[in-house]
Amino acid sequence: MMAKSNKKQTRACGVLLPIFSLASEYGIGAFSKEAYDFVDFLEKAGQRYWQILPLGPTSYGDSPYQSFSTFAGNPYFIDITELISLGLLTREEADKYDFGESDEYIDYEKMYKSRFRLLMSAFENLDKATNAKTIRKEFEDFKKSSDNDWLQDYSLFMALKNANGGRSWNTWEEGIRLRKKEAIKEALVKYADEVEFYSFLQFLFLKQWSALKAYANGKGIEIIGDIPIYVAFDSADTWANPELFQLDKENTPIDVAGCPPDAFSATGQLWGNPLYKWDYHKKTGYKWWMKRIGHCYKLYDVVRIDHFRGFDEYYAIPYGNPTAEIGEWRKGPGYELFETMKRELGDKKVIAEDLGYLTPSVIKLVKKTGFPGMKILQFAFDSREESDYLPHNYTKNCIVYTGTHDNETTRGWFDNLPRADKKFCKEYLGIHYAKDAVWELIRAAFASVSDTAIIPMQDYLELDMSARVNTPSTLGGNWVWRMKKDALTDELCGKMHDFARIYGRLR
Repeated sequence: MMAKSNKKQTRACGVLLPIFSLASEYGIGAFSKEAYDFVDFLEKAGQRYWQILPLGPTSYGDSPYQSFSTFAGNPYFIDITELISLGLLTREEADKYDFGESDEYIDYEKMYKSRFRLLMSAFENLDKATNAKTIRKEFEDFKKSSDNDWLQDYSLFMALKNANGGRSWNTWEEGIRLRKKEAIKEALVKYADEVEFYSFLQFLFLKQWSALKAYANGKGIEIIGDIPIYVAFDSADTWANPELFQLDKENTPIDVAGCPPDAFSATGQLWGNPLYKWDYHKKTGYKWWMKRIGHCYKLYDVVRIDHFRGFDEYYAIPYGNPTAEIGEWRKGPGYELFETMKRELGDKKVIAEDLGYLTPSVIKLVKKTGFPGMKILQFAFDSREESDYLPHNYTKNCIVYTGTHDNETTRGWFDNLPRADKKFCKEYLGIHYAKDAVWELIRAAFASVSDTAIIPMQDYLELDMSARVNTPSTLGGNWVWRMKKDALTDELCGKMHDFARIYGRLR
């Protein structure tokens, strides 16, 4: 179980694999046959959870944590083969585009240039589809649904972004930038076809994802998804709802998000996201947050809340500062937000991302919510001090990982460990041969008292640093790794199942 409840907690395990890392056709992982095959593999391997990263449309840098919308889905994940089967595309139309030559990494530049053109062809072919009337009726119902009241703002935002050469919305013409009624009304007429196109992509995305999630749930597999604490400044959310954020009268940020300098970064981390106007959210009963979190539970079974510390205290950096060296800590909404969530949404499964330096107040907040935190084995083996990440210090109510999407692969991490730390790691885990190190870390995770163990797919495959998903605070080369088509062998499935059985984690 992911959070305290009246039900008896059971031990379980799962795999961390982003959607984009699947071995689908057309250059990137998608809601394709390979996704369904992966669900089948998880079922056979005795797993209960499939953890993915945020599903939102990515912007510059390709990070799923910097999205054009907190509600929309990434059109790259739409399965092209299904559109072909529906008659919205032909195989010849799809094959004439260049999505990149490698099946081991994603070429986002080629993806950007090709994918939307191909999807536009599918949109233009709507009336040629096999079940055109049914699809159009479902699409119209989708647009009218009260659950999708964010859809028009997002679709118009994307159309306007294209019309403005991809520039950030704060550089647009004043009437549109400040969302004056007449300007918005004119834009909706002028860009009506493109607004319809972006809405159609969201319809396809949600229809395909809902089918995949239902398939996974039917096999006993639950989906763990992420909710980033912040939204991007250059997003439909900030543009359409400036009252939610710390912006001035011109909708320019006053302060922005980040982290102060520490042992890893002399100038800190300047994320640049707009900060929330928490007093406004409090007055509305956290209405926008309840809508946002509720939307997440339509997409996922379990929600991992990224940067949980920011709800207790957040670091504010004056807008325009080149680094995060100057800033101050301010109080966040605290337990009141989660109390409201439990009251309005019920007892939902949550993981609190509680990594990094934790103050007594944030430790108290995590404990009060009852949400399990995260334990990362790669953080455990500092030979100079006792670590809370060592398995003998765990409680049941936590989630143990060998590493996350932000870490090195465990193979790369072990190979690069300083001598003293490697010696301690070998002693602690009983590692006699370096080739056994990855599976011994997986064994330590599974053998721990932690209710749930999640292992990145790269670690099960014992891959080196070339398979790392993300290196924080760097640009380029991130979010590109893809799993090889022949990676999911019967031998690996059997070994994963054995570990789940031996350590009482079988689904």
